[in-house]
Amino acid sequence: MTTTRDRILQTLLRNPHSTIIDLAEEVGINGISVRHHLTSLQAEGLVTYQEERHGVGRPRLVYSLTENGLERFPSRYLRLTNLLLDQLKQSLPGPVVERLFTQMASEMASDYAQKVESFTIEEKLAFIKTFLASEGFEIEWERQGDHYLIHEMSCPYFHIGQAHPEVCTMDRTIISTVLSIPTSKIQCILNGDAHCTFSIPIAPPQEDN
Repeated sequence: MTTTRDRILQTLLRNPHSTIIDLAEEVGINGISVRHHLTSLQAEGLVTYQEERHGVGRPRLVYSLTENGLERFPSRYLRLTNLLLDQLKQSLPGPVVERLFTQMASEMASDYAQKVESFTIEEKLAFIKTFLASEGFEIEWERQGDHYLIHEMSCPYFHIGQAHPEVCTMDRTIISTVLSIPTSKIQCILNGDAHCTFSIPIAPPQEDN
């Protein structure tokens, strides 16, 4: 059964830049109810709005789906990505493919690593949480004894990683690059664990003299 919020999302998919009046007419509920649902959908990051001027008077608000909202609907991106990676792995040796993912992640994180170079490790972990959230990850971290643990509660690469586990090198590389500390993966959802977990020593290992 389609819920009211689903109908609102479907309407915004068909008609971006809809007003509350537009949505109320399309969905068949009053404007107050539409506003309530939109507030909830905005809090979940599925809907956004912008002001639009239409002559004299106050600008009106028009609503659209965010990138996360668009991803709620079926697409062929996953199939296309898997096909592209299948072809890439048939053309290149496995270590080369894995190195490509590592290089992409290093380039994504290298500029940020310089910006947070003077941060404490916990400030860097807070930065990583925000940065990876913008990439679609849900991250939690904690201190445990002489190391920190980073838990990935959700991963945008999960479905691709099932067929192409090489993609899992990206988040580990991003974390290691930003922290400037080697990071080890001690749990992986692809191995049946509840989530992926990375272990980071509190201090970088000292080289032997």
